[in-house]
Amino acid sequence: MSIQGVIFDAYGTLFDVHSIGKRAEQLFPGMGPSISTLWRDKQIEYSRLVSLADPGPSGSRYYRTFWELTRAALEYALQRMGVRYAAPDVDELMRGYAALDAFPECANALRAIRSKGLTTAILSNGSPDMLHDALRSSGLDALIDHVISVDSVRQFKTHPMCYELASSRLNVAGESLMFVSSNGWDVMAASWFGCITSWVNRQGLPLETIGDPPHHVLANLEGVERLL
Repeated sequence: MSIQGVIFDAYGTLFDVHSIGKRAEQLFPGMGPSISTLWRDKQIEYSRLVSLADPGPSGSRYYRTFWELTRAALEYALQRMGVRYAAPDVDELMRGYAALDAFPECANALRAIRSKGLTTAILSNGSPDMLHDALRSSGLDALIDHVISVDSVRQFKTHPMCYELASSRLNVAGESLMFVSSNGWDVMAASWFGCITSWVNRQGLPLETIGDPPHHVLANLEGVERLL
């Protein structure tokens, strides 16, 4: 089947989640990259915990928005790193998270995909406000046709309901969608749902050792347009 739409993960794929490390470094010299890494790991861990603890079709009763989980994960990371911080420090870093840098090739890649007449969409754990703020601040908002948040089903990836959202919104079967993510676990779950998958392996990581490999492995988003 031909590809009818290209679905992008947001955080780590379009937006550089570790660009916030620069701001963390200004607040906590010598600790910025470590804070950024632990913050991201805990953010994903909390999202998985919410869905695993109650994976039912009505949404997890433990659900909190991704913005709330992101703030909670930041406070955990700061406490775990043993830094002294105040509420204004947390507020400053959260403002930075709302305006993460986009990866430099994003805009050109999205323009090239749309020039082929293909629909572009984001499918993300991010809450709607987070995603729209990130798109506006990065200048990518005009290049994304649909912004799809898991908030509507009150579950987080890798729950299959999340991937069903993209198929439903675009009214396209999973096998006619290309799903693009920098997260190996995200790509694997999209593949299980039936999507064509492209893993953006920016860090040169090994393939996951369970499940089928992704259909395509790319160094960055420039490779998506060439595949299409």
